[in-house]
Amino acid sequence: MAGALSHIRVLDLSRILAGPWAGQMLADLGADVIKVERPGSGDDTRGWGPPWLKDEHGEETAVAAYFLCANRNKRSVTIDITRPQGQRLVRELAAQSDVVLENFKLGGLAQYGLDYESLKTINPALVYCSITGFGQDGPYAPRAGYDFLIQGLGGLMSITGRPDSEDGGGPMKAGVALTDILTGLYATNAVLAALAWRERSGKGQFIDLALLDVQVACLANQAMNYLATGRNPSRLGNAHPNIVPYQDFPTADGYMILAIGNDAQFTRFCAEAGQPALAADPRFATNAARVENRTVLIPLLKKLTVDRTTADWIAALEARAVPCGPINTIADVFADPQVQARGLKVEMAHPLAGTVSLVANPMRLSATPTEYRRPPPLLGEHTVEVLTQTLGLDAGALGLLRADGVI
Repeated sequence: MAGALSHIRVLDLSRILAGPWAGQMLADLGADVIKVERPGSGDDTRGWGPPWLKDEHGEETAVAAYFLCANRNKRSVTIDITRPQGQRLVRELAAQSDVVLENFKLGGLAQYGLDYESLKTINPALVYCSITGFGQDGPYAPRAGYDFLIQGLGGLMSITGRPDSEDGGGPMKAGVALTDILTGLYATNAVLAALAWRERSGKGQFIDLALLDVQVACLANQAMNYLATGRNPSRLGNAHPNIVPYQDFPTADGYMILAIGNDAQFTRFCAEAGQPALAADPRFATNAARVENRTVLIPLLKKLTVDRTTADWIAALEARAVPCGPINTIADVFADPQVQARGLKVEMAHPLAGTVSLVANPMRLSATPTEYRRPPPLLGEHTVEVLTQTLGLDAGALGLLRADGVI
């Protein structure tokens, strides 16, 4: 069965993470994603190592592990878009595409005639998704946007990390480029919505997607906590602003997470911990009371949790249907039986490494499952294939373009 988007062609002019993440999502769903890269260097993340992909003999290749995370199922074409001949090739590809993804700075592609206003004249049905740091308007629009900066500017770091009063206190970014990834997911949703509307209207449209907008939107309950009260949420480390106890706790051999979401779960935890009276105490009997009295309750619970190992606690609490879990390393994650049962690591053939391990797409569609057709491509691996099959160029034309440094 062909993928759900096997009828869609995407021209991916983006690089780094947000745009490529969206491109990989669409590619995993079956779309033909043509990744246009700079001749000689390509996507910046190709050089963002170490670590590097290793070949069958354990020797490092020139492929950065970073690049592998967001470029599966794509075809790589090298075209110099600063050259008129290169711009013509991209326009011809756009004329035969359904979607364009790009994350250049505001107006960056207009100078090459590759902006939406230029391309829609040759393909009115084109869905054009532009990802920038700050959007197409506003005082910050001309600025470049980077995930780290947006996590700070967009408020995420103000609520991430331990309080200033604790050791190691201070603002902290997430351990992955979360704003970029979330922007890629929003971009995918926006593209799919635009394609659905095109089926009814026959018309394409422009998608203005900004990292800052996405970060503010993803503040979720914390944004609403502020809007409802006018008070800035504070950093609570691993604790939750609205639920207690909902954080990490020390054990005899490490740490565990308690994620108690209601009063019944708290009562069962206290019974297992040998302190049923805690659940009856008016200070702790309801979640609202526990939030109000967290500074009293949490030290009491920490004295209880250190008496058993993490594994012992998890076994006992799972038997009582009390949500809990370990804090795994990445190695622990891929060794976890549930992760293995769900097949979250996939192996693909790779021209340099023999095989490459990748993280599976989490979307499970029953009729049109995600596909793993191609490993992340080598730079320019499909230039001849795409330009020959899609644009009909012959060997002579390709030779001239290559001699001129256009491809």
